[in-house]
Amino acid sequence: MVLKSIKALLVAVFSLFVLLFSTALFAQENQPEAGKNGIAAEHQEKLDPSKIIMDHIKDDHEFHFFTAGSFHATIPLPIIVYAPGKGVEVFSSSRFGHEGEEEYNGYKLNEAKEIVAIDGSKVYDFSITKNVVQMFIALFVLVLIMLSVANKYKTGQGIKTAPKGLQNLIEPVITFIRDDIAKPNLGKKANSYLPYLLTIFFFILINNLFGLLPGSANVTGNTAFTAVLGIISLIVILFSTNGHFWGHIFWPPGVPFLVKIILIPIELAGVLLIKPAALIIRLFANMVAGHIIILSFIVLIFIFGGMSKVAGWGFSPLSVAFAVFIYVIEILVAFIQAYIFTTLTAVFIGQSFAGGHNSVEGHDDAIVA
Repeated sequence: MVLKSIKALLVAVFSLFVLLFSTALFAQENQPEAGKNGIAAEHQEKLDPSKIIMDHIKDDHEFHFFTAGSFHATIPLPIIVYAPGKGVEVFSSSRFGHEGEEEYNGYKLNEAKEIVAIDGSKVYDFSITKNVVQMFIALFVLVLIMLSVANKYKTGQGIKTAPKGLQNLIEPVITFIRDDIAKPNLGKKANSYLPYLLTIFFFILINNLFGLLPGSANVTGNTAFTAVLGIISLIVILFSTNGHFWGHIFWPPGVPFLVKIILIPIELAGVLLIKPAALIIRLFANMVAGHIIILSFIVLIFIFGGMSKVAGWGFSPLSVAFAVFIYVIEILVAFIQAYIFTTLTAVFIGQSFAGGHNSVEGHDDAIVA
């Protein structure tokens, strides 16, 4: 019964997304453009699929939900800029207009949605974008969920009695991460690293799921976000290393001297560059790819519609069906990518102290497996 309700909710949410997106595209296509003589001419703006798709997956200074004619349902966000000689200025992003075509107080938005000075002077941007807002919302939701579950354990629920509600949903996930990710890769040190592994798993998962809601930001599809997560994991990995680990990096045993000279920079690059890059690029690429595919199927309706209305309406059911299918797959991908990032982090941490005096019995076999 619950599964059917979830499926119905997903279909309803995505149908609303398609409807709102379609309205925005029709408004863009049907907007008349004024001629030189001041008389509105019948003109349809050429559809630019790449621009539409990129505008929906990149960061912005407002939350845009839908467009109906000349009405834009948006939530503007605060702009915070500092320019030498002008000081700090704070104002609403609505000052730039809906498309960012207007100028305000010597500032404007360029094509990349970056705030620049009209006179070309240096500008330091500290604005709160929709990625930042959504990241804080995800953090608030994460803390709220975990505090709620923790308070139930304090009252004895889940210890003396069976877990219920949200606690019953979260507990198997925590147990899975502990038993199938932390312990096999970290051995006796699993409990020391479990809080970090749980934090990154749930934080990535919540942001992945939020990114699938209409009008939301694709936070995990932003390289800055994934880069910070990758760098934090790299710091944890480096602080977990021991002398045995660095001994194998700077003087690989059992290989000829000339081979060692080649292996040392490769091993060092693997620790400092390749491992964090694997975490950063994998999460970013997978989350962006799903959004691009969904938007591509929707845009195809209007591409066919531009050639023929019959073709547009005829292709619509097929396009929507494929888009809904990818949307459901994206929900699965949201969980998988959170799991992969957490698992690789645990594996890399385990490799950093494997073989040392503090490593646990059988831990090297787990790493090899």
